[in-house]
Amino acid sequence: MDPATLGKLLSPDGWALLAALPPYDEKQAMALSMRLRDQGVDPDLAAAVLTQSRLRAKARAKLGDFADGMLFTPDGVEQATRLVVAALHARRYLAAGVTKVADLTCGIGADALAFAGVGLQVLATDVDEVTAAMAAVNLRPFPEAEVRHADGLTLDLSAEGVDGVYADPARRTRGGKRVFDPRAYAPPLDAVWALRSSVPAVGIKVGPGIAHQGLPADAETQWVSVDGDVVEAGLWFGPLAPGGPGRSALILTTRGGVTRTRTLRSAVPVGQHAAGPAYDAVPPVGPVGAYVYEPDGAVIRAGLVGQAAQDLGGRLLDATIAYVTTDQPAPAAVVDPASGAAPLAVGYRVLDVLPFGVKRLKAYLRERGVGRVAIKKRGTAVTPEQLRAQLSLHGPREATLILTRVEGAQQILVVEPLTHGGTPA
Repeated sequence: MDPATLGKLLSPDGWALLAALPPYDEKQAMALSMRLRDQGVDPDLAAAVLTQSRLRAKARAKLGDFADGMLFTPDGVEQATRLVVAALHARRYLAAGVTKVADLTCGIGADALAFAGVGLQVLATDVDEVTAAMAAVNLRPFPEAEVRHADGLTLDLSAEGVDGVYADPARRTRGGKRVFDPRAYAPPLDAVWALRSSVPAVGIKVGPGIAHQGLPADAETQWVSVDGDVVEAGLWFGPLAPGGPGRSALILTTRGGVTRTRTLRSAVPVGQHAAGPAYDAVPPVGPVGAYVYEPDGAVIRAGLVGQAAQDLGGRLLDATIAYVTTDQPAPAAVVDPASGAAPLAVGYRVLDVLPFGVKRLKAYLRERGVGRVAIKKRGTAVTPEQLRAQLSLHGPREATLILTRVEGAQQILVVEPLTHGGTPA
């Protein structure tokens, strides 16, 4: 969107038109566009309000009802922090005693909203003029939040009274391709974390695929999952990392209108660096037990499967595979949300274990009348789609299969999903 079209959208008539649109329905979008033009609505304005309606609908998954009063860019929706996670970011700064946060790459302002919402002063910047203008609109309920069209790295943080810095560098090219090299972020990651020499409280959102190698020794690197999806990693410096440097996993669940959390941390001797595996718990490896658990994705990304295995009271199926097996159900405190915390892992009761072989598996399932299979896999090149086609199943029953390695050998586990309480679903 260019500045002229944004001006039309922000005019009283444009804003009223956007507010009057029905809930977005992709099947009706073309007809609605034609109707607006037939009514004499400026074509650029018609396209802008329809685009905002579509982006608001998409953003609701991250921002809930707040999205209905906000403006978005496509990139802004993709990179916006989920509200439940942004609220936790804000609490870090509040707990660290920060009073004014500079959000150096504010985008459409999701994190800045959370900062202002807990009472922090906010100075938000973005290098894109239209994006900065949209952020200013989105932050209009908070007079303590200022938005500037500027390069955040050029700010005189001391003169601005900033005692906390936050950045969410762009991790996609203009063509939409993901950027995995932190030096190619915009701005580069090194340039942002260098600010900790002048403002110790620095937080940086990065992609969850960031490599462990090269992580700064003085940061807590935390991977975050929401309802099973790993959504981000964050680098937290100085007072924003009260538990000290190392790797951690934050698990969030929001089901049933209740947000539950669980944090797992690497065990690091004081003064040592936890970017590598040297200080991880080393679990035993052994045969398949009565139960199998898959740790949450944030735990896996953080390299904390060994510690998860200890908490679950189990062993690994294979030294290189993130499946934990136990002879007894895992303690309810780590898998049951009734404990008050998010579950550490998803569990399955093991019904059968078979050596890998399509012919043998096909016969096994046919004998049991299985016509539909859910397939999970780790440590195998077999694709679920390929296997389903080869099995050519017919029957009224369902089964869940785990394709994996057990102590180096390819195996098929026939399993039954457990409820969070540890009983069959």
